[in-house]
Amino acid sequence: MKQPISSDFKLGILGGGQLGKMLTLAASNIDVNTYVLDPNGECPAVTTCTGLTVGSFNDYDAVYQFGQDKDVITVEIESVNIDALRKLEGEGKEVYPDTNSLSIIQDKGLQKQFYKDNKIATSAFALYEDTDAIKAALANGTVTYPFVQKLRTGGYDGKGVAVLKNEADLNLLLEGKSVVEQMVDINKEIAVIVARNIKGEVKCFPSVEMEFNPKANLVEFLFSPAAISDAHEQEAEQLSRSIVEHLDFVGLLAIELFIDNNGEMFVNEVAPRPHNSGHQTIEGNMTSQYEQHLRAILGYPLGSTAITLPSVMINILGEEGYEGNVIYDGIENCMAVEGANFHIYGKKITKSFRKMGHATVIDKDLESAKKKANYIKEHLKVIA
Repeated sequence: MKQPISSDFKLGILGGGQLGKMLTLAASNIDVNTYVLDPNGECPAVTTCTGLTVGSFNDYDAVYQFGQDKDVITVEIESVNIDALRKLEGEGKEVYPDTNSLSIIQDKGLQKQFYKDNKIATSAFALYEDTDAIKAALANGTVTYPFVQKLRTGGYDGKGVAVLKNEADLNLLLEGKSVVEQMVDINKEIAVIVARNIKGEVKCFPSVEMEFNPKANLVEFLFSPAAISDAHEQEAEQLSRSIVEHLDFVGLLAIELFIDNNGEMFVNEVAPRPHNSGHQTIEGNMTSQYEQHLRAILGYPLGSTAITLPSVMINILGEEGYEGNVIYDGIENCMAVEGANFHIYGKKITKSFRKMGHATVIDKDLESAKKKANYIKEHLKVIA
């Protein structure tokens, strides 16, 4: 690999959303040139990357041509064209995470089978080709209410997921190849960000706890550190290490975990990139998840993951019922909150529950940080 901190090194990133923007900002701190492929010429990363190519990261030709002059290629979204990346790999391009990892993670069915094959704790599941097959399984008792249906590909931020509690919810079934899991009594939802570099070094960030918006089915608050036992913390790290090592994974992997009412822990799903559950690391940890991802894929030693101060991350979501040119109503008062750090992504148009930014509140006391984060939730409204 060329020296990454040099004028002729080119890091290619598939995707220029908020994760791509924050990744390019981290890269600029160590003078790494970043080139982004995204279908939107006004994507968040356009103001922070070295160069933007407008094109689809799902299109074979667009991805293949984009990768031709890049020294290392990475992703900020997993729904990319694997065939083009595999061709680039075959021609000697360095792609991290590699296409083997990406192809497994892209498909939730393959993900679940990977956990089963490698004896990694996960909830019981079955795979179905379509809604008719699920209905037939309901009729013969193979599937019972309540259960969760997840489309095998294309889902994100709560999309592509249906929760069916009883027969009245049958209209919620999603058409397509699916994973079906029986509902579990969940006590806590936590996440671990784990990194593995090209030399095989592995480091985990301490677990964080997630609280979801009940309407949007996406994370609203994140608490660091998670309120879990030392035993559960150790188990979460062991599961995370097991996954990256079995995948031979290079880069950053976000692992979502459930702890049920019996204290059992199991993997829900993973994302092969920086993740919403690691935003707080920018202010709350010694190394941000974005810098850690760069260290991993560029061959540098991994940074310390230690918590500097307790933190609460709040997603800044578009208010329900609003769509149009964005207005951040009340942000002046919220910016006066001590310890509050704002990251506005630069999206021009707001929509109901669209992720428009996030704020991380750091404080010596987690409960105090939670109160400040709740103040921001109540007083900052993203409207049009």
